[in-house]
Amino acid sequence: MATATQIQKGYIDYVLSNGEAPKSVYVFAKRLKIAEEEFYLHFGSFSSIEKAFWADAVSTVVQAIRQQEVWPSFSAREKVLSFFYGFTEFLLKNRSFAVYTMKAYRQGLSAPAVLEDAKPAFEAFAESVIVEGLETGELADRRFFTKRYKDALWVQFCFITRFWINDTSAAFSKTDEAIEKGITVTFDLFQHSPLDNLLDYGKFLSRNGRFV
Repeated sequence: MATATQIQKGYIDYVLSNGEAPKSVYVFAKRLKIAEEEFYLHFGSFSSIEKAFWADAVSTVVQAIRQQEVWPSFSAREKVLSFFYGFTEFLLKNRSFAVYTMKAYRQGLSAPAVLEDAKPAFEAFAESVIVEGLETGELADRRFFTKRYKDALWVQFCFITRFWINDTSAAFSKTDEAIEKGITVTFDLFQHSPLDNLLDYGKFLSRNGRFV
């Protein structure tokens, strides 16, 4: 009985060898010398294999970085940076396939459909980091915007992934720069600012105006 991993590896090899997906599940199963129903025990279509590839990448990287000895000492910003650097490094092992899965999607603001299964795993990671950041006071707890922090990080995920896919710089140095700048700007928005102090002061005055 074929495993999901064996089917995924077989699909990746086929795509990279032929430059396109198999004509049908039947043809692909025959190539792998498995029964067609074995394929459907694990995947509903070829696109589901591609979505699983991205979801597995996120889960694998999150698990790996959390096992680092220094992980507990990292700030929320450092944890997110660690994820993105680890994510792009991990993808290098299958860059050709990653590029293939994204080629059908045009540039734009919307997330490519192939990343749909990766989103829950990434958002779970992002939310855990945000909660920690709020508890330590690293991140500002804003009444209407805190719940959107994870959405902002998901936008960064899609942007950085697209950037890396199209990056042709040596050692993908421009992607590293995009990660640093993008996460720095995002966390600057998440953290306390003079505007927060002004709003806190305004709240204080509204509650204690009778003493003035």
